[in-house]
Amino acid sequence: MSKTTPPYRADHVGSLLRPDSVKQARKKFYEEKSISAEELKAVEDAAIIDLIKMQEDAGLKAVTDGEQRRFFWHFDYMGMLDGLDVIEREGGGVAFHGANTKAHVPVINGKLGFPDDHPMLEHYKFVAANTNVTPKISIPGPSAIHFRTAQSDIHVDAYKDDSEEYFADITAAYKKAVEKFYEAGCRYLQMDDIFFAYLCDPKIRNERKEAGEDPDWLIGRYAQMMNDAIKDRPDDMLIGMHMCRGNFKSTWVAEGAYDPAADAIFNQTDVDIYFMEYDTERAGGLEPLRLLPKGKKRVLPGFITTKTAQLEDLDDLQRHFDEAGKYADLDQLGIAPQCGFSSTEEGNLITFDDQRRKLDLVVKTAETIWGEV
Repeated sequence: MSKTTPPYRADHVGSLLRPDSVKQARKKFYEEKSISAEELKAVEDAAIIDLIKMQEDAGLKAVTDGEQRRFFWHFDYMGMLDGLDVIEREGGGVAFHGANTKAHVPVINGKLGFPDDHPMLEHYKFVAANTNVTPKISIPGPSAIHFRTAQSDIHVDAYKDDSEEYFADITAAYKKAVEKFYEAGCRYLQMDDIFFAYLCDPKIRNERKEAGEDPDWLIGRYAQMMNDAIKDRPDDMLIGMHMCRGNFKSTWVAEGAYDPAADAIFNQTDVDIYFMEYDTERAGGLEPLRLLPKGKKRVLPGFITTKTAQLEDLDDLQRHFDEAGKYADLDQLGIAPQCGFSSTEEGNLITFDDQRRKLDLVVKTAETIWGEV
């Protein structure tokens, strides 16, 4: 299979289950201190090569490293930025329905920036060197820094109280990230900007209001950060954006339709490809798709879940697309799972066989509906 140009009809968000070899090696390195960094990397490298082959064999035209080198989908990237540290603190972590993540907390101690030697540039290059299809990397979107960092954990006076300098430096860090990934050869960069969807949840909106923030203003400001970070990218670089409502050990955080954020998502960002969670009623209806502008932008509705093993019915998926076609041109749609399979190192409560069957179904659905992947 030779490299082609995205967007594709079949795709996936990025993270994949960690094999036991990776879990054991990371425990030996980070907890037991019994192996070297070089030994850990060798184990991760081998697993990533196997996972790339699995993705290629499934028929996907874009592949990732499955985020095998990360604890979290976002904190690893954030902690590798200048000025931001991720620490462990009692009472930290993120509360999901029935589960809590590890007690990691982002803290801003200096001027934010994207370093020239950010480790994920090399993570991308490794994928590119080991695939015959399009290599992709997923990083957290710019809103992750603002949404996840408490005001009390900002130790830079110029960043206090949501100052313009704070938002400007986040944007500048991401703008440089886009430039550096392009220099590394990346032509398909995905940003997981899930907090657009979080800010559609009535409970979360109320929490932000009680904290003195306007959730609608935040949605607009997050869109501006994203747009300003990516708008000057070269013409041959595509940007994807993933939105979901939380994904940890098959559970979730938020609920609510996309309506409050739909205009900002589709018309205030220069994003090319949208990965949108649509596997349960928590995501609301498909009506927000009516705001997708005509043209080249593409939406990949996540009608296939990564949270449970049960395989969706192909006829049901076709009916979902019939419904989606009432609001958006079918030619501007594709299919991907609603989220990654392992947004954290723990992974969702499914097996490797379940994961492969889901990816096979993504490809089969694309072939059935559009005659292409």
